[in-house]
Formats: sequence, structure tokens, C-alpha cells
Amino acid sequence: MTTQKTPAAEPAAVRARTSAWRRRRASAARFWRQYRTHRAGVAALAVLALFALLAVSAPLLVGSGVADVTDAPGSPLERPGAELPLGADRFGRDLLGLVVWGARVSLLVGLLAAALSVAIGTVIGVTAGHFRGWYATVLMRITDWFLVMPTLVLAIALATVMSRSLLTTVVAIGVTTWPTTARLVRAQTLAVETRPYIERARALGGGHCHVMTRHVLPNVMPLVLAQTTLIISSAILAEATLAFLGLGDPTVVSWGGLLQDARDAGAVSAGHWWYLVPPGVAVAVVALAFTVCGRAVESVLDPRLGVGR
Repeated sequence: MTTQKTPAAEPAAVRARTSAWRRRRASAARFWRQYRTHRAGVAALAVLALFALLAVSAPLLVGSGVADVTDAPGSPLERPGAELPLGADRFGRDLLGLVVWGARVSLLVGLLAAALSVAIGTVIGVTAGHFRGWYATVLMRITDWFLVMPTLVLAIALATVMSRSLLTTVVAIGVTTWPTTARLVRAQTLAVETRPYIERARALGGGHCHVMTRHVLPNVMPLVLAQTTLIISSAILAEATLAFLGLGDPTVVSWGGLLQDARDAGAVSAGHWWYLVPPGVAVAVVALAFTVCGRAVESVLDPRLGVGR
């Protein structure tokens, strides 16, 4: 005769995991309820969702041959019209299709560079706040050096000495924009380390890795999340700047690359506004949307900031 297991007979580890997932779902639902009260944040999120949808569906909307110069649908520098709503570039390619296709590269580079930057800053901030002593002193002096150096100049230097590719752009942006995250995370880590449960964890035999990963890191993750949304906008602007300066990957289409093509074609002096405005507006709108989302996330995680709604 078989016996059914009662909830009390379940392993303690399973019950603990179930309870943890239940708390996480409740926390996520609570976060979303509070975030929805920020009208600007919701509008910015809708804009980002639209650009993300365009980037994902670009192969279906415009096709992979949109960058082909041998089968361009228009004449060079053709003005906007019924067939080409945003006009054509210097090769006769459809600018609307190029802007939609460029969203894939610009958003991807921005997300990857921000993830690399936040990862570096979080590791340095948590370890510097936990270990302190000479280790923290050395790390923070390196951080200060990166802070006083112009980020764009360092990124240009790295992009110049490395091969021109998307990976180079991601690395150049990621390894030059982490100091702000590192300082914020270290300050939060120092505050968390003074709490009583950290002392209890150490008294019960918890090692450095246990304290940092199980107690410190979960408490600094809200700050890391808010910082990530803010860094993405800076990373997208940095990618556009590097591409505009001719340091991006010449084989891919990005918003910054379109601006560089427009400059090379003399669009500024010739008054070909349709060549400059669409990619420039796209960069500005996405960067602004990420910034607004970041401010809304900050307001939800820390209502004392008083960010407007």
C-alpha cells in the first residue's frame, strides 16, 4: 500500500526554494504596481518596447538586403517621398530600412557594454567594500584614476589600438564606464556590512564568499538594476560617438555609422537633413527613454529620491 507524502514530509530544501520563489514573485509584482504609477516611466518603457520589437523583427520588416548597395531602391541622396518615407542615403539605400536595421546593432552594443560595465563595477565595489584594507585602497585609487580620465578619450584609445569590430566597441565602452557603479556599490556594501545579520552570519561560520554572495549582493542588486538602466543610455551614446568618429565596425549598420556616412557625404553642408535627422533622433529618443526608465526605477526602489511622476 502506497502512502502519499504530506507537505510536512517534503524536504526542507524544497520548501525553502518554494518560499523563496514565492517571495520573489510577490516582490516583482509589488515593484510593477509601484512602477506603473510613474507615467513617464511607463511611456518610456513603451518606447523601448517598440524599438526592441523593431530590432527583433527587422529581418521580416526590411530584410537582410537593406544594406546592399548593388540593389538600392532609390537614387543617391533622394529626398523623402511616397516610396522612400525617409529618403535615401548616398548609395540610394532606403534610410527607413537602415534605421530599423541599425537598431539591432545599437541596442545590442548598448546592452552588452552596459552589462560588462555593471559587472566590473559590481565585483570591484562589493569586494572593495567587504575586504577593505590595502586591497580596497588599491582598487579605489584605480577607480579614482578612471573617474578623472575622460571616458570618451579612453574608449577612443582602446578602439584605436584594437581591431574594428562590435566586440571592440563593447569592450572599449564597458571597461571605461564602470567606476561610477563601483563607487556606488562599495558605499552600499559598507552600509550593508554594518547590519546585525552580517555579524550573525560570520559568527555562524560564514566565509567571505558566503557573506558576499548570500547577504551583500542581494542587498545591492536594486542599486545595480537602477544603475544598469542609466548606463545603457550612456553606452548607446558612446557607441554612436565611436561609430561617428569612424572607430566602429564598418561592415555593420548602426545609427552612429549612418551619422558618419552622412558626414562623409557632406549632408551637413549640403542641407540633406533627411540623412542626419532619423538616426540622430533614434539615438536621442532611446537614450532618453532608458534614462527616464532608470529614474523611475530609482524612485520605486528608493522613494526618498522624490523623482517626479
